[in-house]
Amino acid sequence: MTRQLVSTGGPWEAKIGYSRAVRVGAHIAVSGSTAMTPSGLVGKGDPYAQTIQTLKTIEAALQQAGASLANVVRTRIYMANIDQWQEVGRAHGEVFGTIRPATTMVEVKRLIDPDMLVEIEADAVIG
Repeated sequence: MTRQLVSTGGPWEAKIGYSRAVRVGAHIAVSGSTAMTPSGLVGKGDPYAQTIQTLKTIEAALQQAGASLANVVRTRIYMANIDQWQEVGRAHGEVFGTIRPATTMVEVKRLIDPDMLVEIEADAVIG
């Protein structure tokens, strides 16, 4: 099977040795994504805004791999403060309300940048 690597061109991909997403056959795995953009972090201090931007980043990676948010079957949400789950959940629900992937939401000690409040992984299947 062909292995397609999706890159955002960020400096960490080469340094750490990862891809934003990998597609093998009908399966696509999207790496943990945050609200970091080439212009900087979107929504500093705002878990809702960070989640929306994170899901836009995931959507862009899926599109590069030939899929869409409708193909997502699983998300994993990592939060620096689980007390913000309602704002994160609201954003996730607005994007995935009718798709309803299997989802996990957990609190982690911290993310790679202290201003990052949420990181999300996604798995998708085409067909």
